[in-house]
Amino acid sequence: MFPGLCLLLLLGLLPGTCSAPEPTAQEQLHFKAWMLQNNKKYSLEEYYHRLQIFVKNKRKMEQHNTGNSSFQMGLNQFSDLSFTEFKKRYLWHEPQNCSATKGNFFKNSGPSPDFVDWRKKGNYVTPVKNQGPCGSCWTFSTTGCLESAVAIATGQLLLLSEQQLIDCAQAFNNHGCSGGLPSQAFEYIKYNKGIMSESSYPYTAENGTCHFQPDKAVAAIKDVVNITIYDEHSMEEAVAAHNPISFAFEVTEDFMSYRSGIYTNPKCHTTPDKVNHAVLAVGYAQENGKPYWIVKNSWGIEWGMDGYFYIERGRNMCGLAACASYPIPQV
Repeated sequence: MFPGLCLLLLLGLLPGTCSAPEPTAQEQLHFKAWMLQNNKKYSLEEYYHRLQIFVKNKRKMEQHNTGNSSFQMGLNQFSDLSFTEFKKRYLWHEPQNCSATKGNFFKNSGPSPDFVDWRKKGNYVTPVKNQGPCGSCWTFSTTGCLESAVAIATGQLLLLSEQQLIDCAQAFNNHGCSGGLPSQAFEYIKYNKGIMSESSYPYTAENGTCHFQPDKAVAAIKDVVNITIYDEHSMEEAVAAHNPISFAFEVTEDFMSYRSGIYTNPKCHTTPDKVNHAVLAVGYAQENGKPYWIVKNSWGIEWGMDGYFYIERGRNMCGLAACASYPIPQV
């Protein structure tokens, strides 16, 4: 039997107080199994601290899953982290002014199809990537969007360099591992006249010095399309008529443990100043009358539904309609 957490807390060996419930033997075994599965190793002190967080997260998930929610939560590689730690490692630190109040997306008059999924249309979407402990989601949203746009235009599916954007796009109001915006990254690629491949400028998950080589650029952007703030219908039309699109939204604590279903949260913010994560909408659909976006994330295939998630569509859920954009590639 493990030493009681409260005893360790009282002895000053762990941060916190004795208000935390004691983990059961089954929860301790579950944590050990999770550690093995996720290749986690801790010092003795860190072990009990992480156990406490893990159990707290696990109990929240179980309570949520017994309710009448449209999405399910589950254990993943983040389950030993508090949300404060998670935000510091994986989300934006710098506030972003992402609103495109006057977009340059031109609507068609006809209706959009009920269902779109670019993964099923052909070889147009690159595999899910993993940003690691760096707030660089904006670079993955950017490359994913441009990778798809180029593939749709040319038939060639490239893997583009996130690290180049981290290292080189600061002049366009981006902040490397502290955050940025796809729309601003598209502008950088446009004026920089290109982006290199992932293989020629590999990802390191940390800020670095720019070493862009123009002769090794494999993709370029002719123009950037910003969708008018809060115009989710135009987002649908863009995905249906053109290609996957980048958008940003506010990640809150329950999203960290998303497993499946249609994510919705009545408590998250809907304004452009609160968004903290950028992703890629590859399509949309509906289930039991509830419309949703099909979204590619950048937290690896172990998270969510093989790296993807669904989020409610048509209500600007968590500010997702505040700053959507996509590039027109130079071909």
